[in-house]
Amino acid sequence: MALALYRGVTTAAAPLIRYYLKQRCIQGKEDISRLDERFGLASRPRPPGALVWVHGASVGEAQSVLALISRILNERPGMHVLVTTGTVTSAELLARRLPALAFHQYIPVDRAEWAARFLKHWRPDLALWVESELWPNLIAAAGAAGVPLALVNGRMSDASFRRWRRVPFAIKPLLGRFALCLGQDDAEARRFAALGAVGARCVGNLKFAAQPLPVDEAAHARLKAGIDGRPSWVAASTHPGEEELIAGAHRAIAARHPRLLTVIVPRHPARGPAIAQLLKERGFAVARRGAGEAPGEKTEIYLADTLGELGLFYRLSPVAFLGGSLVPHGGHNPLEPALLGAAVLAGPHMRNFAAVADALRGAGGLATVADQAALAGAVALLLGDPVWRNRAGEAARRAAETQGYVLDAVCRELAPLLDAAGLARA
Repeated sequence: MALALYRGVTTAAAPLIRYYLKQRCIQGKEDISRLDERFGLASRPRPPGALVWVHGASVGEAQSVLALISRILNERPGMHVLVTTGTVTSAELLARRLPALAFHQYIPVDRAEWAARFLKHWRPDLALWVESELWPNLIAAAGAAGVPLALVNGRMSDASFRRWRRVPFAIKPLLGRFALCLGQDDAEARRFAALGAVGARCVGNLKFAAQPLPVDEAAHARLKAGIDGRPSWVAASTHPGEEELIAGAHRAIAARHPRLLTVIVPRHPARGPAIAQLLKERGFAVARRGAGEAPGEKTEIYLADTLGELGLFYRLSPVAFLGGSLVPHGGHNPLEPALLGAAVLAGPHMRNFAAVADALRGAGGLATVADQAALAGAVALLLGDPVWRNRAGEAARRAAETQGYVLDAVCRELAPLLDAAGLARA
């Protein structure tokens, strides 16, 4: 009943959906050259042979399964992997980081006709859904087409769990279509089980299997030479409302550390010009990487409004603050700076990565800062005490590497599904 109602509403909403997507194109949030993919129209032919479909909502989910995709392709030669996401930034990142025989398409908007069109073209042999995005029409259509489904690294927050508990008739049929449900941790697995996922369990968090973010060594050498030993720190994946706080923290830190360079990497690079204008109006000397500018001796804030260069700035700066955590966004992945040996700081809003943050915090590799003043104080202390800073960075790195077994465990769980789908091993 619930699915039928949802299908009817999304079917009738086609004109509104098309209008909405066109508005997103104007805002730069959709790729107009590939907009047909959002209607289930493929932009390339289906490759011959076996095909695994991997879906993740955005950048975080995409990065968490890169190692898994590579492992599957290495162990089962001759097959291909279709990766779908819904954001422009994730598409740009995957274009650079997907291995050979894997390729990206935008996920169609969840309307029955477009879902059916998508599946008719691609005919996947197995579908792996990553983390928390559950689209009813696509899941139902895949199940009806006989495509085996697995939920990998599933995430279900307390708030989402409470909402779904009020409508069990809506969530149980969806989760019941998954032959395998692996939660990020035991608490997540219990929530999925309570909502109707059969045999939900946890074998570890796949985010711990991620490789360190890549870095352009030539760009690293140039920037390191340009900074010339100045004390620096990076505020990564920042959101609206945080850049002002970080700029305020910069002033307080600079009083104790002259020549300080603060690097701000906004989560959405398109915000770069507006952020630069805001900071300049507040009297800061700003250089914008997105405009081809390099930090000079008088640069106070370097705005790294580019995509896919976080690995560069985490290696450049020994202290990393995670954006999305001083405002109630939910934070970003602390394993990324930890794997590169940075001392990690985060605000109080880390609900999207609570278990990972707790693991790093317990190991002494992550500290929580409540506000601008606490952030300034923590950065100033870390920059002024190399022994403590290096100890925190090493603790973060060790904690990030503790679950290296996770990739093997997830692959063991997926093996029966891959075998049953006829995806032969080497």
